[in-house]
Amino acid sequence: MLKSEYILNGLTIPNRVVFQPMEGCDCNTDGSPSELTIAKYKKAAASGAGIVWFEANAVCPEGRTNVCQMMLTEANMDAFKSLLREMREISEKQTGVRQIFVLQLTHSGRQSIVPMIAYRNSVYEEKRPVTDENVVTDEYLDTLPALYARRALLAREAGFDAVDVKACHGYLLSEMLSAFTREGRYGGSFENRSRLYLDCTRAVKAALGDSMAIVARVGLSDMVAKPNGFGTAESGELDLTESDMLVQGLIDCGIEMLNVTIGNPYYNPHINRPFKRGAYAPPEAPETGLERFVTVQKHLKEKFPSLPIVGSGLSYYRKELMEVSEALLENGVCDFVGYGRMSLAYPELYTDYLKGNFDYKKCCVACSKCTELMRAKCVSGCAVFNGYYKKLYEEKVLCKK
Repeated sequence: MLKSEYILNGLTIPNRVVFQPMEGCDCNTDGSPSELTIAKYKKAAASGAGIVWFEANAVCPEGRTNVCQMMLTEANMDAFKSLLREMREISEKQTGVRQIFVLQLTHSGRQSIVPMIAYRNSVYEEKRPVTDENVVTDEYLDTLPALYARRALLAREAGFDAVDVKACHGYLLSEMLSAFTREGRYGGSFENRSRLYLDCTRAVKAALGDSMAIVARVGLSDMVAKPNGFGTAESGELDLTESDMLVQGLIDCGIEMLNVTIGNPYYNPHINRPFKRGAYAPPEAPETGLERFVTVQKHLKEKFPSLPIVGSGLSYYRKELMEVSEALLENGVCDFVGYGRMSLAYPELYTDYLKGNFDYKKCCVACSKCTELMRAKCVSGCAVFNGYYKKLYEEKVLCKK
């Protein structure tokens, strides 16, 4: 199954392997790819993965998490065009496949340099205090669909194959979904809370028509108790009632693929990146988190059988990675398998697998050091298998512990 093609909106996806969006905080200050960014994506190009899902790309300057977040603009367009051309050349010459490139569109919201929040959330504000002045107005939110549409058009001009209207991990479009306590047109009812996300998706679809695929990486549950989280009951347990309503709304807006994620890495990173060791002791066994991903993905495939699903939460499996990936595809749990941390640690895993040379000792060890680097406001990468990031981790993280 891993080797099988998939046709999406006229695009031939050469296999079922997806390199997930992994933000490196390493672009130039104008949002263009730096040498570190380019090096990472060249490795992705040589990986043989069917889809390379580019990291979070801010739709506006005030929506960036940091001054080095990726941001495609008219001014830096040529840099993106150059990178994509080089990646295609590497991919086709070295692996014989034409990869599909997805650009992820985002507004960082609460995690922006100056926080821009949907509502006051006592859970999240324990770690990053804000005031009422940080709550974005309805008038500001009204401007966002046009910004998403404009960035989507730039993505098409740059040479991307698809755009992702992202709503996950507590960023603005995601946080709006849990704005139960917000007043006005964007809070309270599900219709109001989902309004901004669906409006942005509709705007992108109207701008692009059928010229590009529109996909979505969505947090189906924050795993934060209602009313401070979406897709979660007041007890803190998974509740996909509104998640199903959201997915149906996205389908109606024209999305053609759903990339599944769960949790908020700024609050409960063990949910979307199960680990054994890291910055804190997780309150649940990694296997619990892995089973939760399978449960959610199975549910979606049963509810929306014609919607292609990208599975997540796989990097933890390490030695059993390829067997588990094949099993998930064969059993219809998902249509694609997404590798996040693994793509940083072992980018050549798929080509090695095809050659019979897969080496689990090169796999991600689920230590979360890549996340720790990001939280330390450093460029992020694998601090176990990459000497550059290993030294940076020792200098910027270990020295402060």
